[in-house]
Order: sequence, then C-alpha cells, then structure tokens
Amino acid sequence: MRLLIVDDEVIIRTGLASVIAWHELGIELLQPAASAEEALTRMAEERPHILMTDIRMNGKSGLELAEEAMLLIPELEVIILSGYDDFSYAQQAIRNGVTDYLLKTSKPEEIIRTVLQAKGRITDRWAEKSREEQLLRENRERLFADWVIEGNHSGVCPAFLEFGAASGQSTPAEREDHSANGYRNRQVALIQTKGWSGTSDALLRFAVQNMLQDVLPGSVAQVHKQHIVCIVPAVSEDEVSVYRLEAGLSQIEQWLKCSLRAAVGKPVHRSDELHHSYHTALTAFRYRGLLDAKVWRYEDIRTRQGGKSVLTHEEETSLGTLLLDHNPVKLTAWIRELMTGLMHEPNVTPGSYAACLHSVVIAGHRWLARTLQAIGREHTARIEPWTPEPDKDAAALGDELFHHLYELMHVYHSRMGQGQAAHVQKAIGYIESSLTQDVSLQQVAGRVHLHPGHLSELFKKEMGVTFGDFVTDMRIRRAMDMLAVSPAKVSEVAAVSGYEDVKYFSRLFKKHTGKTPSEYREHVLLYKSSGI
Repeated sequence: MRLLIVDDEVIIRTGLASVIAWHELGIELLQPAASAEEALTRMAEERPHILMTDIRMNGKSGLELAEEAMLLIPELEVIILSGYDDFSYAQQAIRNGVTDYLLKTSKPEEIIRTVLQAKGRITDRWAEKSREEQLLRENRERLFADWVIEGNHSGVCPAFLEFGAASGQSTPAEREDHSANGYRNRQVALIQTKGWSGTSDALLRFAVQNMLQDVLPGSVAQVHKQHIVCIVPAVSEDEVSVYRLEAGLSQIEQWLKCSLRAAVGKPVHRSDELHHSYHTALTAFRYRGLLDAKVWRYEDIRTRQGGKSVLTHEEETSLGTLLLDHNPVKLTAWIRELMTGLMHEPNVTPGSYAACLHSVVIAGHRWLARTLQAIGREHTARIEPWTPEPDKDAAALGDELFHHLYELMHVYHSRMGQGQAAHVQKAIGYIESSLTQDVSLQQVAGRVHLHPGHLSELFKKEMGVTFGDFVTDMRIRRAMDMLAVSPAKVSEVAAVSGYEDVKYFSRLFKKHTGKTPSEYREHVLLYKSSGI
C-alpha cells in the first residue's frame, strides 16, 4: 500500500519520511512531494493509496490538492496536516471528504495510528470489492454452466452469451461489425492444458482462460473440471475457424510454455444451440488420445462407426507366447504396435479402442487360467480387474495395460516348478498358447531350449503320456469347452482347436469322447436344462 507525503517545508516532509519505519507497517513510502502541483503531476502514474498533505502551502493549498486528487483517485484516503490555527480549516476539509487530520505536533504513535486506520479502511474496501467480484464471477460461471454445459434454457439467455447479429437482437452497427469480421456462427471448443506440474494445473487453466479472450476476440471461456470450455466466433468456412483457434493456442503456448489441444463442436447460429455445440465438442474431445492434431473438429470424427474391438486368434497366440517368455521389453513393444495399429484405423472410436484393449486383458486372464490348469497349478492369486477408460490418453492406457499383463505374467512364472518339471511346464504353456497353430515337438523344444528327444523323454516321464497324445488331449479339451458355452459352428471350433479338416476333427473328437461334436453339444445343453 503506497503513501505520498506532501509538504513545502523540507524539514516536515523529510522528518515524516524518516522518523517512522513505514515498511514495517506494510506501507510503501513514495518520494515525498514539495508542492501540490508536483504531487498532482505524479498522481496518475504513482497511484498512491494514502495522501498526507500540509493544509497550507505555497501555490495550491492542501485542501485544493485533496479535492483534485480525489477526482483522479476516488478511493484515495487523505490525511490533512494542520497547525492549531488551521483547526477550523481541517474540520471543513473533513466535511468535504478528507478522511482524517493530524496536528503537526502529533507524536509518531498518533501518526502511525491514523495511517493504519486509513490502511484498514482501504483493506476493508478491497475485501468488499473482492467479495462482490467473486459473487459476480460465480454467478457468471453458474449461468454459463446452466446454458452451455447443462442445456438448461428455461430462463432468458445471459447477455454475455447472446449472439448479436445471429440472435436478431443487435444494433445495425453491431450487425455491420459482425459481417465485416466474417462472423456467422459460434462453436464450442474444449481445450486441454498440459505442461505445468502438479498443483499448478489449475493455475495454468486459469491463465489460459484469461488469455483466450485476448488472442480470440469475441470468445467467452470458462474452466470446467479438467479442461476449458470456450465459445469462439466461427467464420463462414469452418476450416478457417480451426486455423484461427490453432494460431491462438500456439501463441498462448509460447507465452506460458505449455501444451494446448482443442476439440471443436458443430457451428451453431443461435444461443440456445450452444449446448448442442458443446455436446458435439465433448464427443470430439474423447478422441484426444487417438489423434495427433492440435485442433480437430466434430466433423472429422462424426462418421466413425468403430474399428477392431477384439484380438484375433493369431494375436492371442502371440500374447500368450510373450507372457510365457517373461520378456517385458518384447511385451511393451507388442502393446505399442497393437495400439498404434488401432489408432491408425480410419473408423476407430474411443469405445472400440477401449474394447480391444479390454479383449487383451480378457485374453491374458484366459491364458493364465488355462496355462495354470494345464500344468496342474491352482490360480489362487487375486488380481484386480482392469477396464480401460475410453477418455484416457493412449500413453496412459498403454502403461496401465502393460502393468496388468506384467502382473499376470508374474503370477504364472511364480508358480513354475524347478528343474526338469519347469521345462515341461513351460512347454505345456507354449502348447496351450499355440493350439490354433501346428504345434510340433521341434518347435516346442526350441522354445524351451531343449533337444526334441530330451523333451520327449521328459514329457513321458512327467506327464505319463507322449508329447503328441498330450497335444491332442489339450485340443480336444478346448473343443469341449467351446462346444459347451459357444454357439460357434463345428468348423469354427475345429479351427480354434487347431484342425483345418472338419471331418478329421469330428472323427478324433468322437474317438476321445464317444460322441460327435454336435452330439456332445446337445448332451451338454440337455444336461444344463435338466438342472442335473
């Protein structure tokens, strides 16, 4: 808070300036002025909050100075310095708006008390003004949220959201101005901010909000949750609007050293359609993890129907092999390649993207359960389920997916046996993951780094059956599981079980179960319906 002392007597003004430690009172003492005229020339630039002036001076008096100073700074606190002979003048000054007076013979503590009282009055006014501004800001935010975000149009549209020329309520001059600038519509943009760490995120959003109205004249912006909702003027060509928004965001990025991205909703030409523009912007905003653009439109993603949502059998096999290999680096590369492929699909949506990642999780759990069952281990570990959030960034989803799969991989390998039993268990795991393909003894031996003959001997010793019989048994068991729960055709069940020849599969299935695949399915359905 700034104090200006004015007195044409050098002893008085220098004494007042030096006898009191003003800085300890939270007061910034400006260079004292030797006359009312000097004070008035400095007033506009230095903007003091408190003026302490002698009542009698050469040239303009202190009363004249106070009167003119309060015209320049209406909230100025004025303290008059007077002698005994000037007491009547001082009383008149107080009646004219001067806030207080002091005798020149006042003790320092009296001067301090008077100045602090003036400081307190100023602080109270600032607090009241701050409360009023806060109430106005909160009311504006509530109106914005009701009208634009919630779509509550039961009342009159707030004045700051009116469209002017587009709303039909503007003056001819306003309509001419809108026409000259090419503004036909408005559209809502949702802006994502990044680049400031931790607790500074909210401050960054606030700073960007304040700058938007400077770099994008005619815009209205408000922070909502974790992003900024901005209504921007739209010119006749939507692509031009996107270019203007991108240029504005780039300018703010340079100033604030941050990163900004925006999704733009449909242009609308009435204020009561702003909620629709917001809704379409929100739809487009959900694609932020799938697109590389700084600014993108609802029109860019509107026709997308969804891309790949489940893993192929080949991809499930690759995943199982990676989990068996216990190689985090290769697993990370596989996830990155899968996610990149999904993002580049022209019809991908956040929903289909998340669904495909979820199918990876399901495949991982299915692999773990089957593999542990195949090696005779119980699946007792409690693994929290994970469902991808479509709105999350691709990088964050990739990290979460990796950690979940890594946990599955750790559970399996922590249950592996030691020595020869471990080799056989790893071989069984590979067989379980590769049943849809040709599985030969040579291939499996290569995966577990053993000679085929040695692996064959270990298999017979540990499992009591030959390698070939074990593979056949696992395939038939998989076919039995699918026939019991899936309406898939017999040919499809055969393919998933590793048999391209349906007739051969059917003969082999009957040999092991005593029934054809169709008879087995009917038997299971009858068993379930009878409740036995």
